[in-house]
Amino acid sequence: MNIPDQAIPQKLLDEAEAVAVFPSVIKAGFIVGGRGGRGVISRRVKGGWSAPAFFNLAGGSFGLQIGASKTDFVLLFMNDEALGGLLKDKFEIGGEGSVAAGPVGRSASASTDAMLKAGIISYSRSKGLFAGLEVKGVVISPDNDDNLAVYGIKAVEVVSPARRWTVTKMPAGVRIFPKTLARYSVRR
Repeated sequence: MNIPDQAIPQKLLDEAEAVAVFPSVIKAGFIVGGRGGRGVISRRVKGGWSAPAFFNLAGGSFGLQIGASKTDFVLLFMNDEALGGLLKDKFEIGGEGSVAAGPVGRSASASTDAMLKAGIISYSRSKGLFAGLEVKGVVISPDNDDNLAVYGIKAVEVVSPARRWTVTKMPAGVRIFPKTLARYSVRR
């Protein structure tokens, strides 16, 4: 958010119903490939953001491909329908939810109106070398082992609109994520 030509447009962030961050997703392949990573998702609640629920991202691919890379992903869920898929056991990007690449740079403000119609908007930053043409599938699923260990409840309950977390009632180790989101976007 602090890099002007690469920041997520404020209008998109302010309209998002949930934000997912998957840092360091590993992707590797030689004809057959795979990717995997772990992340957190917070839902917008009155005056801020929910406690972050833990999720896994995994996928496979097939095609003319070679290499490895590490990618940080930020996904903006722009409406309740896009977010609803996450609250099931698994959510397939491409099958159940389409993802649009988010605008950045000086042209972003002109394209944000069109982007608000997308269900999920994706931002990413990669390191490594990977080349190829691939057919792929990606699934996001709750990491209920981590959610149960931290909160004593499953992911669907952590990000439920009925759950009223306050930052002070969240476990100390997870408070930074909703606090950081609130620094950039809070609906009043």
